[in-house]
Amino acid sequence: MTLITLEKITKTFGAQTLFQAIDVSLSEGEKIGLIGVNGTGKSTLLKIINGDETVDQGKITKMRDLRVSHLLQDPIFDEMLTAHEQVKSFLGRDAESYADYEISTMLNHLQIDSHQQMIAHFSGGQRKRIALAATLLKPCDLLLLDEPTNHMDNETIDWLEEYLKRMKCAILMVTHDRYFLNRIVTHIFELSDRTLYRYDGRYETYLENKNTRLIQQASAYKKMKNLYVSELAWIRAGVQARGTKSKSRIQRFEALRENMSQISDEQITIETAFTRLGKKILEIDALAIGYDKALRKPLTYMAKPGDRIGIIGNNGSGKSTLLNTLAGVLPPVEGYFEFGPTVKLAYFTQNPDIDTHTSMRAIDYIKEVAEYVTTKGGYRISAGDIMEQFLFDSNLQYTPIDSLSGGERRRLQLLKLLVDAPNVLLLDEPTNNLDLDTLKALESYLDSFEGIVLCVSHDRYFLDRTCDQLFVFDDLGNIDIQQGNYSDYLNRRPMETSSIASNAESSKTKTERPKSSKKKLSYKETKQLEALPQTIETLEAKLDSLQAEMTANATDFAKIQTLFEMKEATELAYLEALEAYETLLALKESYEH
Repeated sequence: MTLITLEKITKTFGAQTLFQAIDVSLSEGEKIGLIGVNGTGKSTLLKIINGDETVDQGKITKMRDLRVSHLLQDPIFDEMLTAHEQVKSFLGRDAESYADYEISTMLNHLQIDSHQQMIAHFSGGQRKRIALAATLLKPCDLLLLDEPTNHMDNETIDWLEEYLKRMKCAILMVTHDRYFLNRIVTHIFELSDRTLYRYDGRYETYLENKNTRLIQQASAYKKMKNLYVSELAWIRAGVQARGTKSKSRIQRFEALRENMSQISDEQITIETAFTRLGKKILEIDALAIGYDKALRKPLTYMAKPGDRIGIIGNNGSGKSTLLNTLAGVLPPVEGYFEFGPTVKLAYFTQNPDIDTHTSMRAIDYIKEVAEYVTTKGGYRISAGDIMEQFLFDSNLQYTPIDSLSGGERRRLQLLKLLVDAPNVLLLDEPTNNLDLDTLKALESYLDSFEGIVLCVSHDRYFLDRTCDQLFVFDDLGNIDIQQGNYSDYLNRRPMETSSIASNAESSKTKTERPKSSKKKLSYKETKQLEALPQTIETLEAKLDSLQAEMTANATDFAKIQTLFEMKEATELAYLEALEAYETLLALKESYEH
């Protein structure tokens, strides 16, 4: 069943046409990834589908009573509400369908523990997850997600993957996470050259099919260019005065020129100079990070040329704190670190200075660093030319920053850092709000980058692609240094767990430890174990109530459908609660025996 159809849709902002005469059709149960360079209109298309944006031209046809749930890229919050109240506010009338424990369970899954804390005290990433909780709870036929994995740790991303796979509604999502795309979606929509291209299959299939399209497009462009050159020579020869036949040929030439101007390969290139790096790069000695007290056990490390270090761990574990300390934003709690005299540091933060320059034109923001940029090959090019390489055309270059999309601002921030020719890069969640083309360009840049990189990221593909060493922020307060990329680390984890268990068993047989040294459930796990029996009992009662209501309304098909969906969701929550209870109970018993 078709949920919504958009026919010949055109949307412009000022002088910029985002897309022109595109066709979009979404059907029941489809899971679609929407990708494209920042600024091509991905978020705008989601808003049009949800009815929050109008179109300049075209027709929109929706299924009767279509229910849509939409996660915005930048949701608007009420600072005076608690997290729990904000979810209910987002849900509106649908909030009546959910018990408090159901809202709390969803918030817990998304790593929001302080349900009664005011929104004003949550970080930007936590707020996005609160909005996502409401979006996932809202009953819908079509789920629209705009960058759902931003600011999520890997454990939460894994949970979200499984949750979305089980959902029966259609899904259209914008995301830069390539593993996430590949595991969930069955189709790819790509916005490019003001056109929407549809590809069947997962992300890896899309890459193959896109390459075929680009080869065909390049061949067509070459033929068109040859024709254009010959026609241009004819025009310049002054033949346009030779009668009506010539007038029609002039019209064809004008049409050809218009087509030529619309073709763009949209390839981002990063070519900047590199500042020579000496032998001493970065020395870290017994460094403890934090605010009033240390968040982690001390870290000691001597950086080597070519280091590519990924920094991983749960949200709130101190990863950004480490980068802030190395960047000089925070003082060390203990120990010290020292950069070499030739180090030129660049810090790509989650809270960039660009957000305080919103009235400045984009090109002036780049010119704060340099009017001209020296490339790696020694060529000297203007700030405008290097912005062109970063897909900021002449119109965008003179656009105020506050008129740029969130992704375009992020791309501009990255460009400003790189044109200053750094040799040490601190990257804090660099993949957030960057489109896939910019990510691929950044990855290629890092391939040939001669300095060192320390990168906090939850993007598993990016970590695999760029890092050969990890700082793992574990649950015991350690910063564990591991060799290999993220997938190597995941493959080792079961063996490490088995080894630890084996060693523990061996120690137990050799020496009977005092009871006080035994492991036990954490405070959070203990509280959860205590609360789960009541949660399970409440869910059982709700299931009985829903079954009785279904029996009483056996002849009302519409009512039965709604009740069936509610029962299905409740059964899922019931099974999850049972599984959590059994897991925690088994864990508790293993610690006690």
